[in-house]
Amino acid sequence: MLDKQWSGAGEALGQLHAKIMGCTLCRLHEGRTHAVPGVGPCPAGVMVVGEAPGFFEDQQGLPFVGNAGKLLTSLLESAGLKRSEVFITNVVKCRPPQNRDPEPDEISACAPYLDEQIRLVSPKLIIVLGRHALARLIPGSSGIKAVHGRVFRKQGLVIFPTYHPAAALRNAEVFEELKEDFNNLRGIIGSLLPGTQDLNDVEREGLRDSEGENLGQLELF
Repeated sequence: MLDKQWSGAGEALGQLHAKIMGCTLCRLHEGRTHAVPGVGPCPAGVMVVGEAPGFFEDQQGLPFVGNAGKLLTSLLESAGLKRSEVFITNVVKCRPPQNRDPEPDEISACAPYLDEQIRLVSPKLIIVLGRHALARLIPGSSGIKAVHGRVFRKQGLVIFPTYHPAAALRNAEVFEELKEDFNNLRGIIGSLLPGTQDLNDVEREGLRDSEGENLGQLELF
Protein backbone atom coordinates (compact mmCIF):
# COMPACT_ATOMS: atom_id res chain seq x y z
CA MET A 1 0.00 0.00 0.00
CA LEU A 2 1.25 3.48 -0.80
CA ASP A 3 2.24 5.77 2.01
CA LYS A 4 -0.55 8.31 2.63
CA GLN A 5 1.77 11.17 1.66
CA TRP A 6 2.42 9.62 -1.73
CA SER A 7 -1.13 8.46 -2.38
CA GLY A 8 -2.10 12.07 -1.71
CA ALA A 9 0.55 13.28 -4.16
CA GLY A 10 -0.80 10.92 -6.81
CA GLU A 11 -4.32 12.22 -6.27
CA ALA A 12 -3.09 15.81 -6.50
CA LEU A 13 -1.25 14.96 -9.72
CA GLY A 14 -4.44 13.54 -11.18
CA GLN A 15 -6.27 16.73 -10.31
CA LEU A 16 -3.51 18.80 -11.89
CA HIS A 17 -3.69 16.72 -15.08
CA ALA A 18 -7.45 17.20 -15.25
CA LYS A 19 -6.83 20.95 -15.07
CA ILE A 20 -4.27 20.72 -17.87
CA MET A 21 -6.75 18.80 -20.04
CA GLY A 22 -9.13 21.76 -19.90
CA CYS A 23 -6.50 24.52 -20.03
CA THR A 24 -7.10 27.55 -22.27
CA LEU A 25 -4.26 29.77 -21.04
CA CYS A 26 -2.53 30.07 -24.43
CA ARG A 27 -3.36 29.77 -28.12
CA LEU A 28 -2.22 26.16 -28.38
CA HIS A 29 -5.51 24.87 -26.98
CA GLU A 30 -7.31 26.10 -30.10
CA GLY A 31 -5.85 23.45 -32.40
CA ARG A 32 -5.31 20.52 -30.06
CA THR A 33 -7.03 17.15 -30.18
CA HIS A 34 -5.85 16.33 -26.66
CA ALA A 35 -3.69 18.06 -24.12
CA VAL A 36 -0.77 15.86 -23.05
CA PRO A 37 -0.13 16.32 -19.32
CA GLY A 38 2.33 13.45 -18.84
CA VAL A 39 2.39 9.86 -17.68
CA GLY A 40 4.19 7.75 -15.09
CA PRO A 41 4.33 6.87 -11.42
CA CYS A 42 4.09 9.38 -8.60
CA PRO A 43 6.52 9.55 -6.90
CA ALA A 44 9.21 8.58 -9.40
CA GLY A 45 12.97 8.56 -9.00
CA VAL A 46 13.47 9.69 -12.59
CA MET A 47 11.56 12.30 -14.58
CA VAL A 48 11.96 13.00 -18.30
CA VAL A 49 11.11 16.48 -19.60
CA GLY A 50 10.83 16.97 -23.36
CA GLU A 51 9.76 19.99 -25.36
CA ALA A 52 6.23 19.59 -26.76
CA PRO A 53 3.79 16.95 -28.00
CA GLY A 54 3.85 15.98 -31.67
CA PHE A 55 1.15 14.61 -33.99
CA PHE A 56 0.81 11.15 -32.41
CA GLU A 57 0.97 12.55 -28.88
CA ASP A 58 -1.81 15.00 -29.71
CA GLN A 59 -3.93 12.17 -31.10
CA GLN A 60 -3.47 9.88 -28.10
CA GLY A 61 -3.02 12.34 -25.23
CA LEU A 62 0.21 10.60 -24.18
CA PRO A 63 3.85 11.80 -24.38
CA PHE A 64 6.50 10.23 -26.62
CA VAL A 65 4.40 7.67 -28.48
CA GLY A 66 5.76 8.20 -32.02
CA ASN A 67 9.16 7.25 -33.44
CA ALA A 68 10.95 9.56 -30.99
CA GLY A 69 9.10 7.80 -28.20
CA LYS A 70 10.24 4.38 -29.39
CA LEU A 71 13.81 5.64 -29.39
CA LEU A 72 13.35 7.10 -25.90
CA THR A 73 12.14 3.74 -24.61
CA SER A 74 15.24 2.06 -26.04
CA LEU A 75 17.52 4.71 -24.57
CA LEU A 76 15.98 4.38 -21.12
CA GLU A 77 16.49 0.64 -21.26
CA SER A 78 20.15 1.16 -22.20
CA ALA A 79 20.47 3.20 -18.99
CA GLY A 80 18.90 0.40 -16.94
CA LEU A 81 15.42 1.92 -16.67
CA LYS A 82 12.00 0.61 -17.56
CA ARG A 83 9.77 3.22 -19.17
CA SER A 84 7.01 2.34 -16.71
CA GLU A 85 9.30 3.43 -13.83
CA VAL A 86 9.81 6.93 -15.22
CA PHE A 87 7.51 9.97 -15.22
CA ILE A 88 7.49 11.56 -18.70
CA THR A 89 6.19 14.99 -19.62
CA ASN A 90 6.95 18.07 -21.75
CA VAL A 91 7.59 21.76 -21.19
CA VAL A 92 4.37 22.59 -23.05
CA LYS A 93 1.34 20.35 -22.84
CA CYS A 94 -0.33 20.97 -26.22
CA ARG A 95 1.03 20.44 -29.72
CA PRO A 96 2.29 23.55 -31.51
CA PRO A 97 0.94 23.84 -35.09
CA GLN A 98 2.99 21.84 -37.64
CA ASN A 99 5.31 20.84 -34.77
CA ARG A 100 6.91 24.30 -34.72
CA ASP A 101 9.02 25.35 -31.74
CA PRO A 102 6.99 26.48 -28.71
CA GLU A 103 6.84 30.24 -28.27
CA PRO A 104 8.09 31.90 -25.05
CA ASP A 105 4.57 32.89 -23.94
CA GLU A 106 3.38 29.30 -24.46
CA ILE A 107 6.23 27.98 -22.34
CA SER A 108 5.40 30.57 -19.67
CA ALA A 109 1.72 29.60 -19.67
CA CYS A 110 2.64 25.96 -18.98
CA ALA A 111 5.43 26.75 -16.50
CA PRO A 112 3.29 26.43 -13.34
CA TYR A 113 2.11 23.01 -14.48
CA LEU A 114 5.64 21.68 -14.90
CA ASP A 115 6.73 23.21 -11.60
CA GLU A 116 3.88 21.47 -9.79
CA GLN A 117 4.57 18.17 -11.53
CA ILE A 118 8.17 18.30 -10.34
CA ARG A 119 7.03 19.07 -6.81
CA LEU A 120 4.52 16.22 -6.73
CA VAL A 121 6.57 13.57 -8.54
CA SER A 122 9.60 14.48 -6.41
CA PRO A 123 12.29 12.99 -8.71
CA LYS A 124 15.93 12.61 -7.77
CA LEU A 125 16.99 12.90 -11.42
CA ILE A 126 15.50 14.93 -14.28
CA ILE A 127 16.55 13.99 -17.82
CA VAL A 128 16.17 17.12 -19.96
CA LEU A 129 15.59 16.51 -23.67
CA GLY A 130 16.33 19.31 -26.13
CA ARG A 131 17.12 22.99 -26.08
CA HIS A 132 13.69 24.30 -25.04
CA ALA A 133 13.54 22.01 -22.02
CA LEU A 134 17.12 22.98 -21.22
CA ALA A 135 16.32 26.70 -21.36
CA ARG A 136 13.32 26.15 -19.10
CA LEU A 137 15.09 24.09 -16.43
CA ILE A 138 18.64 25.49 -16.65
CA PRO A 139 18.19 29.11 -17.73
CA GLY A 140 21.38 30.82 -18.82
CA SER A 141 23.14 27.61 -19.83
CA SER A 142 25.36 27.48 -22.90
CA GLY A 143 23.00 25.47 -25.11
CA ILE A 144 22.34 21.78 -25.57
CA LYS A 145 25.38 21.10 -27.77
CA ALA A 146 27.70 22.50 -25.12
CA VAL A 147 26.18 20.85 -22.04
CA HIS A 148 24.67 17.56 -23.22
CA GLY A 149 25.83 14.58 -21.22
CA ARG A 150 26.97 16.71 -18.29
CA VAL A 151 25.48 16.56 -14.82
CA PHE A 152 24.20 19.53 -12.83
CA ARG A 153 22.99 19.75 -9.25
CA LYS A 154 20.52 22.41 -8.22
CA GLN A 155 18.13 22.65 -5.27
CA GLY A 156 18.48 18.97 -4.42
CA LEU A 157 17.92 17.75 -7.97
CA VAL A 158 20.35 16.11 -10.36
CA ILE A 159 19.71 17.39 -13.89
CA PHE A 160 21.04 15.60 -16.95
CA PRO A 161 20.56 17.46 -20.27
CA THR A 162 20.86 15.73 -23.61
CA TYR A 163 19.53 15.92 -27.16
CA HIS A 164 15.90 15.36 -28.01
CA PRO A 165 15.31 11.93 -29.62
CA ALA A 166 13.55 13.58 -32.57
CA ALA A 167 16.76 15.47 -33.38
CA ALA A 168 18.70 12.21 -33.24
CA LEU A 169 16.36 10.64 -35.80
CA ARG A 170 17.32 13.41 -38.24
CA ASN A 171 21.06 13.48 -37.60
CA ALA A 172 23.34 10.45 -37.36
CA GLU A 173 26.01 12.29 -35.37
CA VAL A 174 23.48 13.47 -32.81
CA PHE A 175 22.10 9.91 -32.66
CA GLU A 176 25.49 8.52 -31.65
CA GLU A 177 26.06 11.26 -29.06
CA LEU A 178 22.62 10.68 -27.59
CA LYS A 179 23.28 6.94 -27.25
CA GLU A 180 26.60 7.64 -25.54
CA ASP A 181 24.93 10.07 -23.12
CA PHE A 182 22.39 7.44 -22.03
CA ASN A 183 25.07 4.78 -21.71
CA ASN A 184 26.96 7.11 -19.36
CA LEU A 185 23.74 7.86 -17.49
CA ARG A 186 23.57 4.28 -16.21
CA GLY A 187 26.30 4.89 -13.64
CA ILE A 188 24.64 8.08 -12.40
CA ILE A 189 21.33 6.28 -11.94
CA GLY A 190 23.08 3.51 -10.02
CA SER A 191 24.46 6.10 -7.61
CA LEU A 192 21.12 7.83 -7.08
CA LEU A 193 18.46 5.14 -7.00
CA PRO A 194 18.39 2.13 -4.66
CA GLY A 195 18.09 -1.22 -6.37
CA THR A 196 19.84 -0.21 -9.58
CA GLN A 197 23.31 -1.28 -10.60
CA ASP A 198 25.98 0.99 -9.13
CA LEU A 199 28.96 1.29 -11.44
CA ASN A 200 32.50 2.43 -10.78
CA ASP A 201 33.84 5.45 -8.96
CA VAL A 202 34.87 7.17 -12.18
CA GLU A 203 31.22 7.32 -13.29
CA ARG A 204 30.11 8.51 -9.85
CA GLU A 205 32.45 11.46 -10.24
CA GLY A 206 29.83 12.84 -12.65
CA LEU A 207 27.60 13.62 -9.68
CA ARG A 208 29.81 16.52 -8.68
CA ASP A 209 28.53 19.90 -9.79
CA SER A 210 29.72 20.80 -13.28
CA GLU A 211 32.17 23.67 -13.21
CA GLY A 212 32.59 26.69 -15.41
CA GLU A 213 28.89 27.24 -16.16
CA ASN A 214 26.85 30.20 -14.94
CA LEU A 215 23.58 28.35 -14.37
CA GLY A 216 21.66 31.11 -12.65
CA GLN A 217 18.78 30.10 -10.39
CA LEU A 218 16.42 27.25 -11.20
CA GLU A 219 12.97 28.46 -10.25
CA LEU A 220 11.34 25.06 -10.06
CA PHE A 221 8.85 25.57 -7.28
